[in-house]
Formats: sequence, structure tokens, C-alpha cells
Amino acid sequence: MTEKEVKARIEKLRKEIDHHRYLYHVLDKQEISDAALDSLKHELQVLEQEHPKLITPDSPTQRIGGEPLEKFEKAPHERRMMSLNDIFSFEELSEWQTRVVKLLGKAPEYYAELKVDGLAMSLTYENGKLVRAATRGDGQTGENVTANVRTIEAIPLVLEPYSQKYPRAPKTIEVRGEVYMSKKQFEFLNREQKKKGEAPFANPRNAAAGTVRQLDPRVTASRKLSFLAYECATDIGVENHSDVHAFLQAIGFPSGVSFNRVCKTIKDVEAFHAHATRVRDSLDFWVDGVVVNVNSVADFARLGFVGKAPRGAIAYKYPAEQATTIVEDIGIQVGRTGVLTPVAHLHPVCVAGSTVSRATLHNEDEIKRLGLKIGDTVIVEKAGDIIPDVIQVLVNLRTGKEKLFHMPNVCPMCGSCVVKKPGEVNAYCSNKKCFAVQQQGLEHFVSRGAFDIEGLGPKILEQLRAADLVKIPSDLFDLTTDDLKPLERFAEKSADNLVKAIQEKTRIELYRFIYALGIRHVGEQTARALAVRFESLGKLADASKEDLETIPDIGGVVAESVWNYFKTKESRELLKKLEKHLRIFHKRGPIIAKTGLKGKSVVVTGTLNNFSREQAKEAIVENGGKWSSSVSAKTDYVVAGENPGSKVEKARELGVTIIDEARFWQLLGKTKNS
Repeated sequence: MTEKEVKARIEKLRKEIDHHRYLYHVLDKQEISDAALDSLKHELQVLEQEHPKLITPDSPTQRIGGEPLEKFEKAPHERRMMSLNDIFSFEELSEWQTRVVKLLGKAPEYYAELKVDGLAMSLTYENGKLVRAATRGDGQTGENVTANVRTIEAIPLVLEPYSQKYPRAPKTIEVRGEVYMSKKQFEFLNREQKKKGEAPFANPRNAAAGTVRQLDPRVTASRKLSFLAYECATDIGVENHSDVHAFLQAIGFPSGVSFNRVCKTIKDVEAFHAHATRVRDSLDFWVDGVVVNVNSVADFARLGFVGKAPRGAIAYKYPAEQATTIVEDIGIQVGRTGVLTPVAHLHPVCVAGSTVSRATLHNEDEIKRLGLKIGDTVIVEKAGDIIPDVIQVLVNLRTGKEKLFHMPNVCPMCGSCVVKKPGEVNAYCSNKKCFAVQQQGLEHFVSRGAFDIEGLGPKILEQLRAADLVKIPSDLFDLTTDDLKPLERFAEKSADNLVKAIQEKTRIELYRFIYALGIRHVGEQTARALAVRFESLGKLADASKEDLETIPDIGGVVAESVWNYFKTKESRELLKKLEKHLRIFHKRGPIIAKTGLKGKSVVVTGTLNNFSREQAKEAIVENGGKWSSSVSAKTDYVVAGENPGSKVEKARELGVTIIDEARFWQLLGKTKNS
């Protein structure tokens, strides 16, 4: 970008961030997620660091929050409540350390602690007694919420005596920390909200903030908030930040001393971050990252501040599942059924721990619903291994140079006409022999849920097609070592291995075979339902539309698609060729009436001790349950193994039942020795 474009982008970002900060801090409203707002702030912070001449005193990076609410007394802070700059990767952590070392002339020792997702609070004590509690507000002035904070049991009303052990600590001290709501309390509160017909809280931070701001302290008391202290804003005469935490614990505050860690090197910090990531879901409060401090109080003071944040501390946050970026172009992907899917080409951005440069836009109607133009700034979302979605356009960041997108009239891969069937949102390539369709069909045929042939990736399949060795799936089973050896990157051993891998898959279960055919609208669950109902390929091929429609969860559209597939001459010929090579069998499942999973939608997340992911899926389906890869309001159970990730948090937010592996065994009607 030119200097002029950077300046315009910075001004747009500032205005947008200020808008959302005002909504959140002043009006207690929220239009976009915390993760999306963090992403906007991070982009602004990076741009200003790269162009320091463009930093102005009124930038969101130079101040904190919004104006305090009028319903509470204003509470000025004697020492400004600062915020921290955010980073999201070890590379950024290393860059931060480089700046610190340059200023100090040495590599310091660090103190790493959990970053609790709550509401920052300042507590003032005189002669050991709590006299004031104030929110952060804009950093200079907060809200006086003393009456409410006095109801939080984790906050001592009277401090433990400290003058003998800490003789330099004054009689008036200010403690800072995070007011938060525990996971159990958050779940309980949302259940109560639903019972009363009221909207549940979106996240624990909103719940804690809303509770602290209640006019009636009795409401605050009933919601049982908690507190974790992280700083003493008063000089208590200690040398290290780790000593501050020990002091906080000594005078009666929970401060994470048992979990936090002194780190000698930046690699130790990374190890602590990795450990915190592994155990975060086992904690009874939400953690959104790790705070890294230069441990020496003197070195911390020497480093000073830049804008709103101290140079000697950084918030090393967990990768967000949402982020903001720019749609640089929109391309078209042709799928195995011929459907044309618009794909957003994004300016690379880190989402959920990986760099994302593309996101699905599904169809033309979705683009119109979003109001998306090429060049727009958007919010993208990625949950687990799911392909990212564009979920919102930030129209206030438009420059006027954005362009409308139009679906092509011809297939970008083969030049054939594009058709759109009545009542459908998808556009299709009219050429059934389009090489993009054939390629995607072959990739689907050998995929994990279908034939699961090891070593047959997209590049190898492309190579086989280019050599005219494979046109349709049945050609795979005719391949010989002599066919493969002349090809580039194929020695005799690798050719033997691939042929062997293909021949090992000539015996296949019926539902996998049905799924492998790539019939439109037929996913794994539908393939299983068809296999259970008809038990053989012949019976399925001869089934009427009426027979197909009698199967639960299969409606007229799916029935029509399946019936049409088996009635075409091309499909019949392919099936005959495949049946010459294959042994297709149907494994009848156990009687499932007595299991606790019949009819239940189940999501498995994390690592289980007694099941691989595929084995867990098989167990769920064989016992009458429905396997799902994502959590929704329709999910009945989430099975949480080790390191379960964000799916557990989403389940808690939606009130979905979370079970461990032992309970999963019980629902399967098994014991660990069975």
C-alpha cells in the first residue's frame, strides 16, 4: 500500500474500532465478536508500528476503552490502568523479546501467568480495609462499583496483616485483577436465563461485566463472581513481579501462584504457553492466553510505556477462531458434482492457529446476502478443521474502490455452459466429463470416508489422468506396476506400494462404497442409512423413489438424486466395472434399542484413550447415533477427550451436555473391559 492508502486504512480502522468499543464499554452492546475486534486492533497496531509518523494521541492504540456508564459514580484512577498489546504467535513473541533486549542490553527473566477472560478491576485498601472498587473504564476514569464487588467472596474485605513481612509496603495499596464468572456458574446462569425466557449471555466476560454493573448488589451476590489478582499498582518494595504475586497471595487474594511460572528464556515461555493450552479446558474459568512480564520490577520500569501499553509485558493470546482481513479476489472452484463454488481469496490472516488465504462463499445467493464486494474487509471464522467462512462484511471500512462479483456464464475449467436448476441456489457445469469434475470425483472416491487408499493424493491422481491411465474410478483397479514405473517420481518400489495399497481395498463395506460414488446430496450419514435399509447394492439400485423416501431423514430431493444416479446408463456401466474388482459387503449392526445413543447427535473432540476418531464414529453410528463434526443447538452430547479445544466452550455456551470417555462407554452399553 502507498502512504496515502495506509493513512486511509488507519483512519477507517480507528473509526470502526472506536464504534465497537463505544458499543461494548458504554452501551453494553456487541455487534461483532471479541476475536474479530482483537483482529482489527492488531492490524491497526501493526500498521502504526510500521508507520510511526501516523500515530496520533486519539488512536485506539493510545487509549483504553470508552467512557464510563452514567449510572455509577465516576472513579478516577491515581495511576492509569493500562492495557497490553496482543500477539498470536511465537514469531511475534520473539520479535517482542528482540525489542526488549535492545532496550535493556540483556535478555531478561520472565514471569508467565494465565490471562483470565473477565473484567479488569482496581481495588483500593486503606489500613487493610477495602474502601473502593473501580472498573477500568477509559483507563483514567472508571466506575465505582464498590457495593457490588464487596459481594464477591474471592475478594477479601480485610487484608491479612503484611507489615511485618513487607515493611516497605504502605498502608494504602491498590490491587488489580480480573473479575470473572466460573464455567459452572456461567452454565447455571444461562440455564436460569432460558427458564425465564430471557436471552442467554453470549460469553463469560459479558456475563461478569453485566453482573458487576447491576444496580442491586443482591443480584451481583446471587451470581457468585470470582476474582484473580495479577498486580499491585503500589510500590511494595519487592524486586520481581513473581514477588508481587506472592504478596497478593499472602494478603488474601487468589493470584495463580501455583500455576504461574518464572521463565529463564523465551523458549520456557513458549513451553508454558503450550502447557496452558493443553490444560485450559480443565480449568474452571475461561483463559484466552498468557501474560508475559519482564520479571524484574526495575527492568520493567526502565522499559517504560508506548502508547497505552507497557513495553515490559505482552498478552500472548490463543489463536482466535475469528479474524478480519481483506477479500482480494473471488475465484471459482468446480466440485465433483459439477457445482461451481465461489471462493474468497483473502489477504493471509491467522485464524485458529493456522494461516488462512481462502474461504468458501458457498453460492451466489450467499454473496448477495452478505452484501460482499471484492476489496471488502470481512470477518472470517474457522472452527477446528472446518474450511473458513466469511460471516460478515465491515461496510464502514469501504474505500469506494470495491467491485461487485458476478458468477460466470461458462465453466472456468472446460468452457462449457453453466446452468442453474429451478429452485436451487447452486450453479453447475453442464459438462459431465469436465476434467475438474472427474478430478474431484476421483479424489472423493479414494478419500478417507470412502475407499481410503493411502498414497493416492490429488497430485498422483492428476498424473495418472494426464498419462491416460485413469479416467473413471474402476480404472484404478486395473493399474499394474509396469503402468506406473515409466511415470515421473515412480520407482519400482513406489509403484509396487501403490498397486498393493489399491488392491488391499478391493473388499469394502456397502456404506463406504455408496459414499465413494459421489452421489449428489449423499454424505456419510445418508450412505449409512441407505446401506442399513437395502443391505445390498442391487436392492438399492432397483429401489423406487417411494422406497427411498420412506427412510428417515431422506426427503424428496435426496431420493430423487439417488434414484436418478442409478438409472443413468453411465452409472450402471461404472457399477458393472467396479463389481468385477470388488467384494462389497454389508455388516449388520447390533441391536441398538438398549443403548443411550439411539437418535442422538454426538460430537467427539480431543483425544480418546480407547477410540481413534474413526472408531468413535463407527461406534456412534452402529449404536443408532448421528455423528457430527460441529457443535450446534441440535447436538445432544459432546464427548470430550484430552485437549478438546474450542468445541467444548461452544457446547457450554449452547448448554449442550458434555460427557467424558467413561460416560461415553456407558452410553454405548459397554464397560472398559468389554
